[in-house]
Amino acid sequence: MRHFAVVGSGPAGFYTAEALAKAYGNDARIDIIDRYPVPYGLIRFGVAPDHQSLKAVSKRYEKVAETDGVGFIGNVAVGRDVSVAELLEQYDAVVLGIGAPHDRKLGIPGEDLPGVIGSAEFVGWYNGHPEFADLNPPLDGSHAAVIGNGNVALDVARILAKTRAEFEGSDIVGHALEALDRSAIRTITILGRRGPHQIAMTPKELGELGHLEAAVPIIDLDDFPPLEADAALEPGQRKSVTILREFGNIRSNKPKAMVFDFFAKPLSIEGSGGAEQVVVERTQLDENGSARGTGETYEVPGSLVVSCIGYSTPPMDGVPYDERGGKFLNETGRISDRLYCVGWARRGPTGTIGTNRPDGYEVAEAIAAAMPPESSGGRAGAEGLLRLLGERGARATDFTDWRRIEKAEEAAARAGSPREKMVRVEEWLQTLGL
Repeated sequence: MRHFAVVGSGPAGFYTAEALAKAYGNDARIDIIDRYPVPYGLIRFGVAPDHQSLKAVSKRYEKVAETDGVGFIGNVAVGRDVSVAELLEQYDAVVLGIGAPHDRKLGIPGEDLPGVIGSAEFVGWYNGHPEFADLNPPLDGSHAAVIGNGNVALDVARILAKTRAEFEGSDIVGHALEALDRSAIRTITILGRRGPHQIAMTPKELGELGHLEAAVPIIDLDDFPPLEADAALEPGQRKSVTILREFGNIRSNKPKAMVFDFFAKPLSIEGSGGAEQVVVERTQLDENGSARGTGETYEVPGSLVVSCIGYSTPPMDGVPYDERGGKFLNETGRISDRLYCVGWARRGPTGTIGTNRPDGYEVAEAIAAAMPPESSGGRAGAEGLLRLLGERGARATDFTDWRRIEKAEEAAARAGSPREKMVRVEEWLQTLGL
């Protein structure tokens, strides 16, 4: 019998567990370890609450968790309750799939002012992440600035622009719904260093902006190259750019505006006691397609500034780390003997949810090649880990416990919502009587 630990219960962790279970059958036990009693990581805390179809992938992960030989060990933080080295003593191999939960820094003056928030914090706030439940973002000003030209920036802008009625059917947490309902924000400026052809926004997410009840996207068609230049783009990118061009022809008197400000590089954030404006330099593209400053500067108002420029994986004791890439040092997922990584912890924060499936299967195949299914490592696995945790007073939970939490959240749901998420670890544990 082989024993494997997968640290992190987001998409990368579950796909890896699925692949290991298929590779080993009854010859292995796979334990998915998470710092929280609730599974699914990015699906629960990162995917926008009004994108319930994307969250439906958790049904697949449920089947993995209920597979014979797969276990869920929740409320256990690696680095706090147990070290990576100690996991390697108990398991034949350890796979780190902890994602990239930390915001990358802007690296400009004023980013530490009140009102300047990273997207991991802001998204975590409206998705019920316990670390950010008390964020209380300033929504009492009329202007917000969103820095970034990817789908996360679109999510943030869309959430800020939606009416209460448009959150029907979502699982946005109650404290965020109430705060957004009272929001005074009427203009959301989306800042990007480069132009429309360089966006990392997908057609589906862009298209949603054209159908909001109270908000309209604003595009300056002078920012675009000639129409014939679109032909050289990849099909998906070309479709996104076509949608942006169509936005440029919209005429509307809706009360909220989402202004796309291209060729805009933030230089600093200014304000007295809190963010008030972003100082921006106009850019142009050089021959390599990189943004180069022109020296022309202007100010974009924003008492709320949300930075959506990417994420990084936190370092872990004893695990080689790539500071520049914000991920673990690895070679095709292998960090060192019996230690692997998957997902954003391996690649950096790129790709979609589905990108993690081939990633997890590749690492599982490498493990199976190094440790054939018919072999045995003689390690204790979950039994040894739970014994160690018990000696330290750590209260581990399992998938049955998660089911109880899930039922309680569903029972507490407001009308039209699938659930009302608990946002405190203490609430989860109280529900379990711990």
